[in-house]
Amino acid sequence: MFSVRCGVRQIPKSLAGRHAFATAKPQSLFSPLDTFSARHIGPDAREAASMLAALGYDSMDKFIGEVVPPKIRVSGAVVDSISALSESELYTRAMELAAQNKPFKSYIGMGYHCAVVPPVILRNIMENPEWYTPYTPYQPEIAQGRLESLVNYQTMVSSLTSMDIANASLLDEATAAAEGMVMAFVSSAQKKKTFLVDPGVLPQTLAVLRTRAKGFGIQIVVRDVNTALSDPFVQSDICGVMLQYPDVDGHIKDFGDLAQFVHSLGGLVVCATDLLALTILKPPGEWGADIVLGNSARFGVPAGYGGPHGAFFAVTEKLKRKMPGRLIGRSRDATGRPAYRLALQTREQHIRREKATSNICTSQALLANMAAMYAVYHGPAGLKQIADKVHAFTQVFLKSVEAFGYQALNKAFFDTLTIDVASAADTADAVHEASTAAGVNLRRVNGRCVGVTLDESVTPTDLVALIDVFASAAKNAHAPISLTAPESSAIPSSLQRTSGFLAHPVFNKHHSETEMLRYIHHLASKDIGLVHSMIPLGSCTMKLNSTSSMIPLTWPQFSQVHPFAPYDQVKGYHVVIKELEEDLCKITGFHSASLQPNSGAAGEYAGLCVIRAYHESRGEGNRDICLIPLSAHGTNPASAVMAGLKVVSVKVLADGNLDLEDLKAKAKQHKDNLAAFMITYPSTFGVFEHGVQDACKIIHDNGGQVYLDGANLNAQIGLTHPATCGGDVCHLNLHKTFAIPHGGGGPGVGPICVAEHLAPFLPSHPYMHDVGNKAMNAVSAAPFGSASILLISWAYIKMLGGEGLINSSKLALLNANYMASRLSGHYTLRYKNENGRVAHELLIDLAEFDKYGLKVTDFAKRLQDYGFHPPTCSWPISTCMLIEPTESESLEEIDRFCEAMIQIRTEAEDIVTGKQPKDNNLLKNAPHPPSVIALSEEEWNRPYSRQTAAYPLSWLQEKKFWPTVSRLDDAYGDLNLVCDCPTVEELASS
Repeated sequence: MFSVRCGVRQIPKSLAGRHAFATAKPQSLFSPLDTFSARHIGPDAREAASMLAALGYDSMDKFIGEVVPPKIRVSGAVVDSISALSESELYTRAMELAAQNKPFKSYIGMGYHCAVVPPVILRNIMENPEWYTPYTPYQPEIAQGRLESLVNYQTMVSSLTSMDIANASLLDEATAAAEGMVMAFVSSAQKKKTFLVDPGVLPQTLAVLRTRAKGFGIQIVVRDVNTALSDPFVQSDICGVMLQYPDVDGHIKDFGDLAQFVHSLGGLVVCATDLLALTILKPPGEWGADIVLGNSARFGVPAGYGGPHGAFFAVTEKLKRKMPGRLIGRSRDATGRPAYRLALQTREQHIRREKATSNICTSQALLANMAAMYAVYHGPAGLKQIADKVHAFTQVFLKSVEAFGYQALNKAFFDTLTIDVASAADTADAVHEASTAAGVNLRRVNGRCVGVTLDESVTPTDLVALIDVFASAAKNAHAPISLTAPESSAIPSSLQRTSGFLAHPVFNKHHSETEMLRYIHHLASKDIGLVHSMIPLGSCTMKLNSTSSMIPLTWPQFSQVHPFAPYDQVKGYHVVIKELEEDLCKITGFHSASLQPNSGAAGEYAGLCVIRAYHESRGEGNRDICLIPLSAHGTNPASAVMAGLKVVSVKVLADGNLDLEDLKAKAKQHKDNLAAFMITYPSTFGVFEHGVQDACKIIHDNGGQVYLDGANLNAQIGLTHPATCGGDVCHLNLHKTFAIPHGGGGPGVGPICVAEHLAPFLPSHPYMHDVGNKAMNAVSAAPFGSASILLISWAYIKMLGGEGLINSSKLALLNANYMASRLSGHYTLRYKNENGRVAHELLIDLAEFDKYGLKVTDFAKRLQDYGFHPPTCSWPISTCMLIEPTESESLEEIDRFCEAMIQIRTEAEDIVTGKQPKDNNLLKNAPHPPSVIALSEEEWNRPYSRQTAAYPLSWLQEKKFWPTVSRLDDAYGDLNLVCDCPTVEELASS
C-alpha cells in the first residue's frame, strides 16, 4: 500500500479541523474522487472562510457556539458514525439491494397496478429536474406550466368521473377516502355520526378510515349496504356511505337506487373508483355519487412498493368550497390575459387553523402531472383502447380457466376476478404454489378463492403463463384453450358508458412523441425551478435534489413492486427501510421510527395519534388538550383537530420567543386533560430558543407529551436533536431536510420518530409483514407510505455520511447568517438571538413600507423580474418574508440573491421619497413579462424604462428567466371559478 498527497488549496489554520468544507485532507491514491459532500454543499473552503470572516469569526466552531445554545448541544459522534459512500459506491450498493428484490409479475390488484410509463413521460417529467425541482405554485406568474398541467389533471378526473369539479390530487386512495368520510360528516346538518362502509371497499382503505374516524367521533359500520340501510338506527344517524366501484373482488354493481335513498336520508355517497374502468363503465357522477375518488397511478405512475401516487378527488358543485386539497382555477393577469392560479385558498388549513377539517398541505403534483400527461399522450381513443384490451384479456382468462372447472364469483367485471378454485383444485394454496413456481403473485382471498387483476402491462405471453398457473393446479386441465377475443362485454349494458369524455383540445392533439415532447418542454419553460436559480423559501428547504440519489428510483427492481408482495420478494427494500429508520433515529436521538406517513402533515397527525394512544393505554383517554404557540406551522392546529384534540393557543413574546409564563399557566390550568404540546424548533421565527427544554419540562410536569415539529431539522443535525431538546415525538420532512424533490407541490414524506415509551403505538397496517402493534391502525394506504422515494433520502444520508450531514447543517446556518448580515443594513431583521445570530433562516419585516402603499407581495413579484422565486411570504408574520438559503447554494448565488434584494430596496426607496408614484412603479407593476416589455411606445405609460424593468442588474443580460404573465388577479379567479381546460368553443372565442 502507498499513498500520495495531492495539491490542496491553502486555508487558514484556524479554520482547519474535521469539517470537510474547511479542511484539506491528504487524499489516498485509492480514495474516491466522486465524494458527495463536495457535490452537495455549495460553498467551498475558501467561500466558507470568507463568510466566516465577514461575520467576524476565525473558526466554524466559534460561529456555531453563538448560534446554537450550548445547553442543547450534543456530541456529533452518533451521527458521525454513519459512514459515507461516494456516488459510485452508492450506485454499487443500490444495485446489490435491487438484486435482493425479486418482483414477480403481479396480479394482486387491490388498487395497485403495473403501470406502463411512456418513456417520453419517464425521461422528460419524472427524471427531469425542470419538473421535479420547482416549488408549490403559490407564485403563479412563474409557475404557469405546472398550473396548466394540473388543470389538465383536474379536467381529466372530472371528465372521466362526470363530476362537476376535481382538485389537483391528494396523497393516496385511502387517505382521500378518509377526507371524503370527514366531508360527509361535517356536511351533515344534524352532525350524524354513522358512516356506512360496503364490504367491497379495499381493506387498506378501511384501515385508514378507522384511524381517521376516531378523531372525529365517527361510527364506522361495515355491512352490506342494502341490508344496513334497512336498519332504522342506521337510517336515522347516517352521514354517508362508502362504496367501491368496481369493488375489491371485481364486482360491478348498480348503485343508482341506493344513492337516491342515501340522499333522501340526508347522507352523501362517497365512491372509490378506477379511472381506466370509467372509460367504458358508467361514471359515478351519472348515477348519483357526491364524492368520487381513487388512485390515478394506473395512468403511467410506477407501483413503487406503494407510492408515491396521486389520489384523485372530485365532488359535486355544492361541495366545491368544502373540498380538501389544492384547486387550480383559471383567472386573468393585470393586462387581462388568461392565466392559472391556486384558487379558493381560504379553504386551506394554514388559514383556517383549528377550524380546518383537513390538514392537507402536500399534494402529489409530480405524480398528478405524470397521470395528466398520460391522458394527454393517449387521448380519449387511446385510453379506451387500453381499457378494452384489459377487459378483453380478463374475459379470455376467465373463459380459459372455466374450461378447467374453475368458477368466477363475479360474472360482471372490468379487470378483476375472484375465482372459486374448489371445483377445479384442492385448495387455493395449490393455485398459489403454482403461481409462486411461475413467478406470479395472485391475491389471497381465503382458502377457497383467489383474486386476479389484469392491467395494461399484461402481454399475450403473460396471459398464457397466467392461464398455465391455473392449469397446473387443476385436477383436470386437458380442455382446449381459446385465446380469441370475446364478442360482448362482461359489463351489464345498463352500466356501460355512453357519454363522451376528454373532448378538450389538449387531449386530442399531442399523440406523437414529437408533439408530446414539445408540449412537455413548452410547459416546463414557463416555470422557475432549481435548474434556474436558488429558491430561498423559509421553512421549505429547497436544497439540491441530487441526480445520484434519484437514479435507483426508476430501476424496475424498485419501481415495479406491489406494496403487498410477499416479504421474500422485497428483501432489498426492507434493508433500505431498516437502514433509513436506524439513521433517522440516530439523527433525532429517538428510539423508533415509522416511515408510513406520506406527507409532513400526515406525520404530524400520526405523531399526535401516537400520543393519544399512549394516554389511552394508561387509562387517561380524557387527555385531549393540545397547546400550540401562535408561531406554529399552519398545519399544526389542523392536525391536532383531526386527532381529536382541542387546541389552546400559547402566546409568543415580542422578541419571537415562546411565552414560558403563559405556557406554564395554561399547562397548569389544563393539567388534568393536557395531552400534548406542539412546538417547532428552531422556531418558525428563525432562531434557536434557549427555553425549549424548560418548555418541555413544563409539559411533562403536567402530564403531557411534547410533539416537536421537525420541519426545521436541517439546522440541527449533529449539533442538537429533538430528544435532547425535550421532545417525545417528532416528524421529519424528507422532502425538506433529506432532499426528496418538492416536485412542484409534492410528493412529500413525513416519517415520525418516537421515544421508547411511545414505540408500541406507532402506526400499523393490515399488510405489514411484521405487525406487532394493534393499538393504532394505518395512516396511509401502503405499509411504508410512499416507499419508492425513501430511496432518495436513504441515498442522501449514505452519501453524505455523518460528517457530511453535520457539515450541511453548519453551512445552512452559515449561509443564513451571512445573508442576514448582508441584508440587515437594508431591511429590518425581525428576530435574532442575544449574539445577533439567526438559525438556518431569517425573517425580514417589510411593515415600514405599508404607509407608502407597498406590501410583501410587491417585493415578491419584483423579485421574479430578477429571476428568483420569492421567499416565503406573509408567514409566519403577515408583513414578513422568511428566507432560507440552505447549504446547497454557493457564495456566488447567495450574493446574487442579496444584490437583487438590495436593488429592490433601492427601488422601494424611490417610492418612499416620491421619485416614483405609489400606484405606478416598478414594484406595483411587477412582474414584467415579455408581453409587457413589448408594449408599443404609445402603450408604455410607466415612469421607468423597459431596460430598468427587465434588466435592473447587469448579470440579467446573460441569464434571464421571464415570467410568462403579469400579476394575477386573485379576486377575479375566485369570483369566476373555472377549474378545467378550455373547450374548443372557448378557445375559438378567445
